[in-house]
Amino acid sequence: MERDEAGADAPADGLTEQDRAVLDIARRAWAGPGAKERAIRERLGISPTRYYQLLNALLDDPRALAHDPVTVNRLRRTRDTHRTTR
Repeated sequence: MERDEAGADAPADGLTEQDRAVLDIARRAWAGPGAKERAIRERLGISPTRYYQLLNALLDDPRALAHDPVTVNRLRRTRDTHRTTR
Protein backbone atom coordinates (compact mmCIF):
# COMPACT_ATOMS: atom_id res chain seq x y z
CA MET A 1 0.00 0.00 0.00
CA GLU A 2 1.03 3.57 -0.64
CA ARG A 3 0.51 6.64 1.52
CA ASP A 4 -1.90 9.41 0.48
CA GLU A 5 -1.46 13.14 1.16
CA ALA A 6 -2.82 12.80 4.69
CA GLY A 7 -0.40 9.96 5.46
CA ALA A 8 -3.11 7.30 5.47
CA ASP A 9 -2.69 4.03 3.63
CA ALA A 10 -3.93 4.27 0.05
CA PRO A 11 -4.55 1.29 -2.22
CA ALA A 12 -1.99 0.65 -4.95
CA ASP A 13 -4.29 2.18 -7.60
CA GLY A 14 -3.98 5.57 -5.88
CA LEU A 15 -7.67 6.05 -5.10
CA THR A 16 -8.66 6.93 -1.57
CA GLU A 17 -11.42 5.19 0.36
CA GLN A 18 -13.60 8.25 -0.28
CA ASP A 19 -12.90 8.07 -4.03
CA ARG A 20 -13.93 4.43 -4.06
CA ALA A 21 -17.08 5.18 -2.03
CA VAL A 22 -18.04 8.00 -4.43
CA LEU A 23 -17.69 5.64 -7.40
CA ASP A 24 -19.62 2.93 -5.55
CA ILE A 25 -22.55 5.27 -4.98
CA ALA A 26 -22.40 6.41 -8.61
CA ARG A 27 -22.43 2.79 -9.81
CA ARG A 28 -25.67 1.85 -8.06
CA ALA A 29 -29.23 2.32 -9.26
CA TRP A 30 -31.34 4.12 -6.67
CA ALA A 31 -35.02 3.50 -5.99
CA GLY A 32 -37.17 6.43 -5.03
CA PRO A 33 -36.50 10.11 -4.69
CA GLY A 34 -33.94 11.13 -2.11
CA ALA A 35 -32.43 7.67 -1.57
CA LYS A 36 -29.14 8.54 -3.26
CA GLU A 37 -28.84 11.88 -1.44
CA ARG A 38 -29.55 10.17 1.88
CA ALA A 39 -26.87 7.55 1.15
CA ILE A 40 -24.38 10.29 0.25
CA ARG A 41 -24.93 12.05 3.57
CA GLU A 42 -24.91 8.84 5.64
CA ARG A 43 -22.05 6.98 3.97
CA LEU A 44 -19.77 9.85 2.98
CA GLY A 45 -20.76 12.49 5.51
CA ILE A 46 -20.80 15.21 2.83
CA SER A 47 -23.46 17.18 0.99
CA PRO A 48 -24.77 15.98 -2.36
CA THR A 49 -23.28 19.11 -3.95
CA ARG A 50 -19.80 18.16 -2.69
CA TYR A 51 -20.37 14.57 -3.84
CA TYR A 52 -21.07 15.70 -7.39
CA GLN A 53 -17.98 17.95 -7.33
CA LEU A 54 -15.83 14.99 -6.27
CA LEU A 55 -17.48 12.69 -8.79
CA ASN A 56 -16.94 15.14 -11.64
CA ALA A 57 -13.23 15.36 -10.77
CA LEU A 58 -12.99 11.56 -10.65
CA LEU A 59 -14.45 11.28 -14.15
CA ASP A 60 -11.31 13.02 -15.43
CA ASP A 61 -8.95 10.92 -13.31
CA PRO A 62 -7.27 8.02 -15.15
CA ARG A 63 -7.01 6.11 -11.87
CA ALA A 64 -10.81 6.12 -11.54
CA LEU A 65 -11.13 4.94 -15.14
CA ALA A 66 -8.75 2.05 -14.44
CA HIS A 67 -10.66 1.15 -11.26
CA ASP A 68 -14.20 1.22 -12.70
CA PRO A 69 -14.22 1.76 -16.47
CA VAL A 70 -17.89 0.88 -16.97
CA THR A 71 -19.17 3.46 -14.47
CA VAL A 72 -16.69 6.17 -15.44
CA ASN A 73 -17.35 5.81 -19.18
CA ARG A 74 -21.13 5.76 -18.64
CA LEU A 75 -20.98 8.92 -16.55
CA ARG A 76 -18.61 10.62 -19.02
CA ARG A 77 -21.10 9.97 -21.83
CA THR A 78 -23.93 11.39 -19.72
CA ARG A 79 -21.87 14.44 -18.82
CA ASP A 80 -20.87 15.01 -22.45
CA THR A 81 -24.49 14.73 -23.58
CA HIS A 82 -25.56 17.32 -21.00
CA ARG A 83 -22.77 19.68 -22.04
CA THR A 84 -23.70 19.54 -25.72
CA THR A 85 -27.40 20.22 -25.03
CA ARG A 86 -26.66 23.41 -23.10
